[in-house]
Amino acid sequence: MTDSKRPITAEDLNRIHYVQDPQFSPDGNAVAFVKVSPDPLEKSYKRNIWLYSLADGTLQQLTRGEKDSQPRWSPDGSQLAFVSARSDKPQVYLLPTAAPGGEARALTSMKNGAHSPDWSPDGVRIAFLAPLRRGEREAEADNGDPEPADKLEAKQRKERQAEDERNHWDPRPMWRIPYRQGTAYVNERYDQVYVADTAESSESKPRRLTAIDADHAAPRWSPDGASIYTSRTVTPLGDEPWRALNIFRLDAETGAEAALTNGAFSVYAPKPSPDGKWIACERSPIGVTDMPSRLLVLAADGSETRIVNAYIDRETIDYAWSPEGELALTLESEGKVLPWRYDPENDELLPAHEGVYEIEQIDGGRSGALAMTVSTPGNPQELYVLANGEFKEATNFNHELLDEVIVQEARELRYDSPNGAVQGWYILPVGHQEGDKAPLALNIHGGPHAAWGFSTKTMWHEWQFHAARGYAVFYCNPHGSGGYGEAFERRLHAAWGPVAMDDIMAGVDAVLELGFADGERMAITGGSYGGYMTAWIIGHSDRFKAAVSQRGVYNISSFYGTSDVPLLMSNEFDAEPWDDHDVYWDNSPLKYAARITTPLLLIHSENDFRVPIEQAEQLFAWVRRATDTPVKMLRYPREGHELSRSGEPGHRVSRLTEMVAWFDRYAMA
Repeated sequence: MTDSKRPITAEDLNRIHYVQDPQFSPDGNAVAFVKVSPDPLEKSYKRNIWLYSLADGTLQQLTRGEKDSQPRWSPDGSQLAFVSARSDKPQVYLLPTAAPGGEARALTSMKNGAHSPDWSPDGVRIAFLAPLRRGEREAEADNGDPEPADKLEAKQRKERQAEDERNHWDPRPMWRIPYRQGTAYVNERYDQVYVADTAESSESKPRRLTAIDADHAAPRWSPDGASIYTSRTVTPLGDEPWRALNIFRLDAETGAEAALTNGAFSVYAPKPSPDGKWIACERSPIGVTDMPSRLLVLAADGSETRIVNAYIDRETIDYAWSPEGELALTLESEGKVLPWRYDPENDELLPAHEGVYEIEQIDGGRSGALAMTVSTPGNPQELYVLANGEFKEATNFNHELLDEVIVQEARELRYDSPNGAVQGWYILPVGHQEGDKAPLALNIHGGPHAAWGFSTKTMWHEWQFHAARGYAVFYCNPHGSGGYGEAFERRLHAAWGPVAMDDIMAGVDAVLELGFADGERMAITGGSYGGYMTAWIIGHSDRFKAAVSQRGVYNISSFYGTSDVPLLMSNEFDAEPWDDHDVYWDNSPLKYAARITTPLLLIHSENDFRVPIEQAEQLFAWVRRATDTPVKMLRYPREGHELSRSGEPGHRVSRLTEMVAWFDRYAMA
């Protein structure tokens, strides 16, 4: 720490940049990626495509549409396809790379938008996804509408379409679960696979290859250009259809399809190898939500299936083929997400680099090079490149802020709980001196099968802000967390509250034994499952002076009836609510609300359709009516379950400010 640096503030959140979707150029000399920056004035985020040169380390901004994503190189490297919502609905655009600064041209003009482009091996076609409902597919089959005669007719058509859309949902039918997701209602439109010619002179319309009421995954061309791989649900008419997926191979000309998996497992996200011999994909058991997924490599001819990460017993976060046929992948393990390489010819999996960091996305280049979006303990995220044995930070978007602010170290803490060994971390408050005792801010992750580590991107600023405001920070990965193997993850099964509470409180006691935290001044917070655990713990303990519970599940039975993921509960607790009400009620924090003595702030979003706001409303009412405990509820308009991670910048700053103000009021003194 230097005297010239200052503690980080809540408003500094608006100065943090992120990077997404790294894509190597075909020659391996450059990486295209997306830079994401908060835009508080517009209550949103700017997304533009940038280019990093491996030769000289220079950075260049390629697009300025502010709503650009999904860059994909043409096979000869002369163009980038990308998706932009610069003109209302997202469409696929093409940008020449030989003359940077050139104008992008729209490849698609789909009625409901288009996304997920993938170039054919010869570069003359692009496969993409576009959503349509059944009636729109039928109209399209009848050659659709002719081109408007002028701008006035185009305007009138747009207004008519908007009016027809409003009338279609008045009243709004609900025919399966979920009927709403994210922050919007499901609209009966399903992503279909299309193919479009890329030549500027082409006058042909995109060809649709699929026609089924089910969403298709991002299309991937076979290396010979004859087929397109995708995945979609096994149960188009079932609830939560994404729980069971199959991989399909589509004929690129006719759309004729063949299923490559049989529905015994959910298998998805196919990525064919450059030589066409293998298909990498993920596999999850159907009807089980607390087991790690497995990375498969299937022989394209159906003769062989390999489970790449089986003996390591760790979950894959991302994977991509290199041009030479090596599979680049990341594995989550004990608070880190690091790169690995898999050679399908020798069935050999080896680590690519060791360190203390977390990779969110990865791409493989030539000669074993890797491009990665990386979070480190000292930086929330930058683009990194591993090439010729050198692990190098390729961008410095956050350096200006980091040169100004104090960043506290996240220190590992291993300890024992009644359930076994647990890994946690603590961060000392800014200005901490030996012998000081600071108030403690306990943070609990969601999931319940998520995991945090040394440098988790989504929490980096929040933890540093807590430390800047004088709190010692503690967080851990209790049993049920990912990154420790199947047995560790399944230990939470049908016992969300008791098992995790034992682990978390054992960690709190281990921190207090270190001597820098004051056990009489402790605050607790968490979101989603972390909100569940916050409410559970304060319903079973009076050790905390302040609690902030965010977007939490408090009544499992009503959650089952209002959430977009009711099967999470029946899978985790081995029962339907009508068959075993007691197991649902006994495991609901609401049952213990009348015991709560800790001052409680509830933070929830109006449009949270993962954990609907009725959950917070119930807990607020019960604590308010059954106790004299201080309780307050904040409702954020327009936001969904992702408020803390991708909500409006102003709302994210407000949330942090309100949280720490509640801590200060009840736990700081």
